[in-house]
Amino acid sequence: MRILIIDDEPAMHESYAQSFRPRDAGAGAGLDAMAAELFGDDAADDAGALRPECATFDLTHSMQGLDGVAAVEAALAAGTPYSVAFIDVRMPPGIDGKETARRIRALDPDINLVIVTGYSDFSPLEISRAAGPADKIFYIAKPFEVEEVVQTATALCHRWASDRELAIAREAMAGHVRLLEEQKLELAANESRAVHMANHDSLTDAPNRLAFLRALHGSVRSTERFAMAMLDLDRFKLVNDSFGHLAGDELIRVVCERLHQAAPRGTFIARLGGDEFAALFPATGEDEASMICERLLKACATTFSVFGHSVQGGASVGVVVVEPGSTGDPIDVMRRADLALNEAKRSGRGVVRAFDESMDESIRFRRRIESGLSNAIAGGELSLVYQPIVARETLEITGFEALLRWHSPEYGMISPAMFIPIAEESNLIHELGDWVLETALAAVKAWPGQYVSVNFSPRQFRRQNFVGQVIERVQRSGVSPSRVQIEITETAIFDDAERAADTLYRLRQMGFRIALDDFGTGYSSLYNIRKFALDCLKIDRSFIDGMGRERESMAIVQSIIHLGRALGMEVVAEGVETQAQVETLRVAGCSHLQGYHLARPMPQDDADTLATARFIGTSDEAATGTAA
Repeated sequence: MRILIIDDEPAMHESYAQSFRPRDAGAGAGLDAMAAELFGDDAADDAGALRPECATFDLTHSMQGLDGVAAVEAALAAGTPYSVAFIDVRMPPGIDGKETARRIRALDPDINLVIVTGYSDFSPLEISRAAGPADKIFYIAKPFEVEEVVQTATALCHRWASDRELAIAREAMAGHVRLLEEQKLELAANESRAVHMANHDSLTDAPNRLAFLRALHGSVRSTERFAMAMLDLDRFKLVNDSFGHLAGDELIRVVCERLHQAAPRGTFIARLGGDEFAALFPATGEDEASMICERLLKACATTFSVFGHSVQGGASVGVVVVEPGSTGDPIDVMRRADLALNEAKRSGRGVVRAFDESMDESIRFRRRIESGLSNAIAGGELSLVYQPIVARETLEITGFEALLRWHSPEYGMISPAMFIPIAEESNLIHELGDWVLETALAAVKAWPGQYVSVNFSPRQFRRQNFVGQVIERVQRSGVSPSRVQIEITETAIFDDAERAADTLYRLRQMGFRIALDDFGTGYSSLYNIRKFALDCLKIDRSFIDGMGRERESMAIVQSIIHLGRALGMEVVAEGVETQAQVETLRVAGCSHLQGYHLARPMPQDDADTLATARFIGTSDEAATGTAA
């Protein structure tokens, strides 16, 4: 315990030294006994607690106040501060005890000061004002008792130590509080970021679908007329396929900026996902809403520079105007805007279409068709017809294309062009495709050697374990894979070329024939020809129809035929409807023909008969190649 003695009398320093000299345990016991006799057992216990039996005091003696101040400063610098300072009030010729106490307190706020005096030079209040706080200043009168000085020093040393421990604990607690405050601020910042991320698109930082639905819900509940528009970029997939997904992302960001710039004040624009955006804005009516949408459309219909590439933008927009109180369902508003957008796409893209009730009726009809198709599969309303594929010169039937028909008791004959896309949009296409394949496999078993060509939609082709399911059904039917031709379009294989290439290779390895349907209408025909395992190219009927009127169509047909022959593939011309087309295709070298002029699609019984005959028309006509 470090104690500082400041007194100008040498005798006083000797008295302090004697007072703080260590004593034996017996003397301490005697004092305790005396305290017990005079004040009771509790007083003796308290005295024993305050008096450290083995404690030693480290005394520093200073003869003047300035010396004491210097000692305090040095102790603080060394990291060994004093617990208590005993200060005499009168120390001529130097500074007095009051000034000494003031200077020491200024240096060390934690030290306990004991003012030792035999006079009343300064009142306690004066000294407290100079060297406070009051709870750290104590007074002892001269002459003092040894026990009084020792007990005071011991108690104040313990208090000083406790105060330091308490200060350390408080500092640690303050540190914890600061840490908690920092964590609280960080948590608040993280929460704010999380809320922002949950409500904003990561690519454009525009509001996302969740935020848009919340805003739309508020608009639906308001008493103001408003419009909701849905915008979809045209040919966006082509940008991704041509320049990569990074370029596609950059185009999305640029378009989003343009939309915000073009939109009137108060418009809420969000990215719903992919290349689809939505907008909410006040509108007086359909004319104003359409005009605003035209402005948004114009912002997209420009040439963008994306990573050094020039990209021609474009979009389609559907809009619906909502009257106050007309609906309470924000999802229904989105559905109507989406119907208008689909109508804009069907109208040729790059246009704005406002919702009207006829669009909703069309969707309801599509839903009835979907529901009816589901029942048609189980109710025997479906059938297959077969159209022959014949050799160019002899008109020998080499195969039949299986074509699906649906006769609905409610709607009559329904065109495949209507119900196939509906099935494609739902899981019905898989159930429908399975039925078609099994029915076609049953038919081909009755034919003497021809193959059956079955069309597969893009969604079927991307089905999980497509190859395994096809092989299982063919093996179960007992038909050789070489008598089954799988017809696909470029659309079916364009989305994922690597996976498609692997799928076609595996099918061809098992012996299946592979035909590329509607050839010449896709995006990358030559690339697909080179990359995929193919047996046959089927020229789209639009080129056959245009041969007699357009030089371009004739040139395309001749190019496809020469390409197929060079690669060792069959080339089938679809949609042959005149004898002139037959002769032209023969001269051009087309290997196979298919169309109404040769034979219309027919029921299985007629197909069985024709397959047995093997030729179109009479045998003499077939031999001379003049049959129609």
